[in-house]
Amino acid sequence: MNRKSLLILLLLINFPNFCQYNGNDFSIGVYGFYTTSASIFLNPNASDIVLRNSSFDIEDIFNPGVDIRFRVSEPLILALSAEYMNITETAPNLNVFLGGSIITIDVEDGFKLIPIEFTAYYLLPFSTVGFKFLMGGGLGYYKGEFIRKIGDAEVTSVQEETAIGIHVSVSTDYIPINNVAVRFQMKFRDPQFTVTSHYSRTEVEYEGNVIILPEGSFDTKINVDGITFMLGVAVQF
Repeated sequence: MNRKSLLILLLLINFPNFCQYNGNDFSIGVYGFYTTSASIFLNPNASDIVLRNSSFDIEDIFNPGVDIRFRVSEPLILALSAEYMNITETAPNLNVFLGGSIITIDVEDGFKLIPIEFTAYYLLPFSTVGFKFLMGGGLGYYKGEFIRKIGDAEVTSVQEETAIGIHVSVSTDYIPINNVAVRFQMKFRDPQFTVTSHYSRTEVEYEGNVIILPEGSFDTKINVDGITFMLGVAVQF
């Protein structure tokens, strides 16, 4: 292969990089997120290892999110994103003393989580003008709280532990018209944090009976360990 042919080949390989954002350096996106699962450990400090590792799992988590991206160089893009997760499910997760015996009752358990993530993306060289393929990774800051509702009582946070974690992702931009991209992304992350909570009241009525709730605080560990998928629209400018 002569020098002229080699130069043309290199230009063709890197041509998609020159077309990134079609000359625009910024993009703002609005997305819908779907996370496959999360685990809530209701007894993270139990001496029994089986009880300590037992979790209440929540599946099919949907939430909104936004991000802003800035092109630093032809192949390198930096992004800052934020999401809001809020989900609960009803399950038999609470043991109480009632009528001289211990019974298990249904409560509404879940969590709130605000992920804020900084990501560096690399534009892959086989991208085209209409399709951009990127790989990325970065750091995330995760702040959340445990949710529990039983009758007219709920828990309030005494202490919230924030989590710092890493994530990796792959994404595709489809650009049907100038300055507008349909964006799909798959993300892998594993934020985990512990929340200390207490009940807002110590007595609650449940199915015609008065139940006494514990007065002290308790810990709950939350682990959002599922795969996250994202779909949305970004405007480039």
